[in-house]
Amino acid sequence: MWVASNWKDYQLLDCGGGKRYERWGKQYLVRPDPQAIWAPARKWDRVNAVYHRSSTGGGSWEVFSLPDSWQIGYKELVFNIKPMSFKHTGVFPEQGANWDFITERIGHRLRAGGEQPSVLNLFAYTGGATMAAAAAGARVCHVDASKGMVSWAKENARSSGLGDAPIRYIVDDCVKFVKREINRGHKYDAIIMDPPSYGRGPSGEVWRFEENIDDFVGLCGQLLSDTPLFVLISSYTAGVSPSVPAYILSRTVGSRFGGHTEADELGLEVTSTGLALPCGHASRWMGE
Repeated sequence: MWVASNWKDYQLLDCGGGKRYERWGKQYLVRPDPQAIWAPARKWDRVNAVYHRSSTGGGSWEVFSLPDSWQIGYKELVFNIKPMSFKHTGVFPEQGANWDFITERIGHRLRAGGEQPSVLNLFAYTGGATMAAAAAGARVCHVDASKGMVSWAKENARSSGLGDAPIRYIVDDCVKFVKREINRGHKYDAIIMDPPSYGRGPSGEVWRFEENIDDFVGLCGQLLSDTPLFVLISSYTAGVSPSVPAYILSRTVGSRFGGHTEADELGLEVTSTGLALPCGHASRWMGE
C-alpha cells in the first residue's frame, strides 16, 4: 500500500463503525467510510462537524463549530478546505502519496538535465496534482469539467505561491479535450488522471469508468512525447482492482514505450492503531 505519510495538518485519528475521525488543521470532522467495518479504537471526544448520510441518497453536515473555509498544508502546498454537500472537503489526503511520486519523477528528469516537463492533469479537481507538478518545476495543463472546481484549483495555487506558475486551466469535458489535443498535435511528457466512477460533462456527456477507461487511456497515449516520464491513474471505483488500470497501461502505453507499470492501494495511517485505511488505488506507468 502507498501511504500518504507526510501530512502535518491532517491526521486520520481513528476509524470504525463505518466512519472516520479526522483532524483537518484545527477542525475535527467525522465522515462516513465504508471500509472501516471494525469498531473504533478510541473515544471521539472532540468534534466540530459530522456528516450524516441520508437513507434516500446524499446527506448533510451537522455543524457544531466550523468556519466556512480554512487552510491546511502538505509540504509547500496549501489547500483551502470547504466542506461540500457530499461529505468531501476539497482534498483527498491519501493523494499525498501520488503527489510525492509526481514530485520525485519530475525532479528526476530535471536533475538529469532534461528540459522542463509538460504535464497534463485530467479530471483535475481542486488541483493537488497540478500544484505538486508545478512546484516540482513542470508546465501543467489542468482540465476539469466543473468551472467551480477549476476556480477552487486556482485559489489553491495562489495560496501555495503558485499563482504565476506555468499552469493552464481548462474547463472542458476531458474526453473531448484529449481528442482536440490529438488533432492539434500537442504532446505531453506526463499524464495524470483521476476519473470518476460516473460523471457527466458540461454538455451532458456521460462517463462510466468500466466502459470508458480503456479507450480513454489509449487516446491519452497518443498525446505522449517521444520520451515520456509517467502516466498515473487514480481510481475510487468500487469493484475495480488496481491491477485493472495497470493492465490497461501495460497493453497501451507500455507496449509502445517499454518502461514498467506498478499498482497498489492508496492509504492513510490511522493514528490510534498504526494501521492503514485503504482509500482507493493508483496505477503508474514509468518510462525512465
